[in-house]
Amino acid sequence: MSDDFVDSIACLYSATITESDGSYSIDVPEREIELGEIDPDSTIRVAIMREDTAETETPETVTTPRAPAEHPEPPVEEGDIREVTIESTGDQGDGIAKVDRGFVVIVPGARPGDDVTVKIDSVQPNYAVAEVVEEETTSAW
Repeated sequence: MSDDFVDSIACLYSATITESDGSYSIDVPEREIELGEIDPDSTIRVAIMREDTAETETPETVTTPRAPAEHPEPPVEEGDIREVTIESTGDQGDGIAKVDRGFVVIVPGARPGDDVTVKIDSVQPNYAVAEVVEEETTSAW
């Protein structure tokens, strides 16, 4: 994952695309508005990642400027040990898990469905990077 792209992530969640009268939409979870990462009156950038492949190109985006949101304190610290379930794969093939308040943890080498114990190596305002210290079950990947 490019550092510029990762550093610009305000929130990360999975959503289903819905169709209504020839128009398609993605719902934003209420918690993303409540945490202050997304202003409901602003235009945001959306990246669509394929679920079936780890290799995706950075999508073309359209945006209008908005004031940066204040980040709440990350719910993890360097050295923390957490049990997580890998939910998806990032564009470089890294596993993506979520912990408290939907905070994103990137786990290199992990695959969706893996239940792993990780050690937090580094913490940024929007995400953390962790390494697997114990693998409990492995996905079918």
